[in-house]
Amino acid sequence: MRIGELSRRTGVRTHQLRYYGAQGLLEADRGANGYREYDEKAVLRVKQIRHLLGAGLSSEDIAYVLPCALGEAPELPGCPELLTAMRARLQRLNDQISDLAQSRDALTAYIDAAERTGSDNYPPFDGADLEPVPS
Repeated sequence: MRIGELSRRTGVRTHQLRYYGAQGLLEADRGANGYREYDEKAVLRVKQIRHLLGAGLSSEDIAYVLPCALGEAPELPGCPELLTAMRARLQRLNDQISDLAQSRDALTAYIDAAERTGSDNYPPFDGADLEPVPS
């Protein structure tokens, strides 16, 4: 099947499918006409990629775990190397969540303080009144 059909069957845009190919996550043969040709397994592979992306894995992480993936969801075996990689990714996500929570709390505090002091001295901030920076 060509890339357009794979896109229709998976709901994934063609440029994303090309990206998956460039990242080594999705393989295609080239027809005599130069078009990418995918086999039936590509539909399952794309669904696996989408699920793993949804879990927060990077394309590099996915390239590592995809050969072990079974089924659409997918199921991953509990081998030590795979678990180590997924735990490392989970820790990065937890760190990002913590950083975002700190930023949210700081911004909330600034908003609360600004609302308490209140002032009509400032024009609305929409960026329209800013002067261009000289080059």
